[in-house]
Amino acid sequence: QLANLVIVVAKTDPEKGAKGTSLIVVETDGAEGFERGRNLDKIGLKSNDTSELFFNDVRVPTANLLGAEEGQGFVQLMQQLPQERLLIGAQAIAMIERALALTVQYVKERKAFGQPVLAFQNTQFKLAELKTEATIGRVFYNDCVARHVAGGLDPVTASMAKTWLTDLQCRLVDECLQLHGGYGYMNEYPIARMYRDARVQRIYGGTNEIMKLLIARSL
Repeated sequence: QLANLVIVVAKTDPEKGAKGTSLIVVETDGAEGFERGRNLDKIGLKSNDTSELFFNDVRVPTANLLGAEEGQGFVQLMQQLPQERLLIGAQAIAMIERALALTVQYVKERKAFGQPVLAFQNTQFKLAELKTEATIGRVFYNDCVARHVAGGLDPVTASMAKTWLTDLQCRLVDECLQLHGGYGYMNEYPIARMYRDARVQRIYGGTNEIMKLLIARSL
């Protein structure tokens, strides 16, 4: 709703398919034919606006083309996909570690039948499993970051990181909410927001099903 610069993936030559797409910067202030629609009502990520944007015969100068020539939009997008998926992995591992820390703190303080919830063997076993998986996730993510810094993060590894970390994120947050009991379903507890926000991670940046197809094609 506030952006005055919007990058649009436009078909500059529809007959060429993907090779006929280009990235174009639209300066929205005073742009004739540009309209903002409503903010979409999402179940999570409430702090991030997702808005409808309408382009009705909007004209922009050729200087607003990103890149040296037309038709490079698809290539430009594909070149950045590993970095985008690595960023989604960063969001996943950050939430994984935060959810686990909050849950450990909660089960230490919350009492049931006269003792802390952490004293129950089921709680200990579950947290031991989650801590192990979170540690594996952190090691994998750090390795991907090192590869990216060295210029060697390939699309397949980035796809594995995206799908594995976000699957773990959703499952771990669900388990942590369960350990909160009924309070985990209350908005006043951060784990409830994490539960809502985590779900979209398996959708954007390429669905996890698409990630698995990309991985399978490399075998």
